[in-house]
Amino acid sequence: MKKRILLFITFFVYQHLFSQNTYVFFGSFNRDKTTDGIYVYQLDTIKGKLSKITTVKDIVSPSYLTLSPNGKFVFACTESKTPNGGKVSSFEFKPEEKTLTFINSQSSGGENPVYITVHKNEKWLVNGNYTEGSVSVYPIADNGMINPVAQNFQYPEGSIDPERQKRSHIHSTVFSPSCDYLFLPDLGADKIRCYKFEEDKKEPLVTAEKPFTQITLGGGPRHFTFHPNGKFAYCIEEIAGHIDAYRYENGKLDSIQRIAAHPEDYKGNFESSDIHISPDGQFLYASNRGEKNNIAIFSIENDGKLKAIGYQSTLGNHPRVFAIDETGKFLIVTNAVSGNVFVFKRNAKTGLLKKVGKELKIKSVSCVQIRKY
Repeated sequence: MKKRILLFITFFVYQHLFSQNTYVFFGSFNRDKTTDGIYVYQLDTIKGKLSKITTVKDIVSPSYLTLSPNGKFVFACTESKTPNGGKVSSFEFKPEEKTLTFINSQSSGGENPVYITVHKNEKWLVNGNYTEGSVSVYPIADNGMINPVAQNFQYPEGSIDPERQKRSHIHSTVFSPSCDYLFLPDLGADKIRCYKFEEDKKEPLVTAEKPFTQITLGGGPRHFTFHPNGKFAYCIEEIAGHIDAYRYENGKLDSIQRIAAHPEDYKGNFESSDIHISPDGQFLYASNRGEKNNIAIFSIENDGKLKAIGYQSTLGNHPRVFAIDETGKFLIVTNAVSGNVFVFKRNAKTGLLKKVGKELKIKSVSCVQIRKY
């Protein structure tokens, strides 16, 4: 009997400790350096509860965050939507001390930075600037400091929508699974741009054999993701509310499907935004803003094609960015306009979502990243 009790206590303590080493990072359109811009919470991976750890002030409107592969550094697009003020900023995160400390900033190389990513070698940072339609590449020092820009490319062309596509609008910067190519969905030009990324060069972006993939005119490609098997890729169209599925190999995308992110009979405003795949590669999730404010859920077939299986309300307004934890157990969504966050537990067999925990209020919450330490 005593042995059973001891084993139970050991299991309980182990489970409790294991559940407390996952952290969640939120950005917000705070507009004011005197208010919090980045929030760090701890996720209880048993109950789905979020507990505040620390916050950061003295930065303006971190629209998007990303973490270095080793988890030591947080990088942010800051002063987004600030005329001529766009920056990329770095912070050091120490989970044992529960601190997030500012390191430095550099100019974003264009107005309104909206997406940022780190190469797997942790030596390069790439950001996309929406308003001016450009991409910037920076070397990163070992201490997390962002060095001056190494490359910057701006794109002039637009597409057919006179209101939304007068010029280029780079909306995400995504490395291929091997980090040897960089993909840039351009909402303004209806193109997914591509560069070969040669990490040992001082200027790593090199013209690719296939420099862009044209999507349906008026689609407005926004966010982009790869399947865990590296063979498929998916792009969500913000304006037209569709998802483009591709077969991927050596920097080239071959279209295999275009499917609506909303039910086929939906006639309202689309404004689709973010897209992610469960770690097991079985399900794809896409967020829709506008009238529905939901997460569309798709199963992924063996050939990479998608099949719609359900829609989950985000319980708020304007789900701009969401994230799935590395275990695939939880999905966390940020509703920017209503300023609230919800944690959903993911059914690994069906892919469906169920709300857990309580609503978290963060004014103008812009994005979320999840990391286990």
